[in-house]
Amino acid sequence: MLVLNFLTHLKSQLCRHMDIDAEDIFGSALLDYHNGNPKGELITHSTLGGTDTLPLPYLFRSYAEMPEMEQKALQIAYGKILDVGCGAGSHSLWLQQHDKTVTAIDISPGAVAVCASRGIEKVVQEAFLTFEGEAVETISLLMNGIGLARSMEALPNFLEHAKKLLRAGGQILLDSSDVIYLYETDDDGGVWVPGDVAYYGEAQFQMEYIGQMTSGFDWLYIDFNRLKKEAEIVGLDCELVMFGDHYDYLAKLCPSK
Repeated sequence: MLVLNFLTHLKSQLCRHMDIDAEDIFGSALLDYHNGNPKGELITHSTLGGTDTLPLPYLFRSYAEMPEMEQKALQIAYGKILDVGCGAGSHSLWLQQHDKTVTAIDISPGAVAVCASRGIEKVVQEAFLTFEGEAVETISLLMNGIGLARSMEALPNFLEHAKKLLRAGGQILLDSSDVIYLYETDDDGGVWVPGDVAYYGEAQFQMEYIGQMTSGFDWLYIDFNRLKKEAEIVGLDCELVMFGDHYDYLAKLCPSK
């Protein structure tokens, strides 16, 4: 079983790369919970951790219930903010309540409906890589939003697109985890990682709700040192803001001067 800290990184982005005609399983679950009629639990199946449950109440958490890392990211967000993969909108809602200008985007119709119902003023149904809205000062990719890049090979294009959406002096705030802890170690400290992936943080997921299953989709977790290296290649300075309690971290990426 994976720890809750790992599970909650999955957020709404888990449904980003299912087939375009697949049912909005994640959004359906959010709508059911928001309307007081949950029909079951969200179940995740992954090549990293087998089968686990993604708690729906956690996706509707208040600021006080958020991990310190998320609280810190919200505190340092400034200017016009793009909340990528907003899910149920907990981050956007707090930002809006504190007089921040925020646009929440999510590819899930159900998630967008929930955000609108919760009172988020500007919410857009859109995939991040096709989003061409006005430039912003802060892009928020919390709960492992960098996973939307899907793979190390696709990461440069993802970071380039994010950079293009930033105004001068802007920042990208993201958290992720070094999932090396999931793999077995031998007596001399070596780590056994799969030989069929380019990077050990690449994985495949499926999501299940009341007996319905998404198609498989790729997902990425990245350690801080590798993120820093990849960011620098596309002209982004990468700063460590804080480490979490379990191989996770918060980073700030800014266009190089």
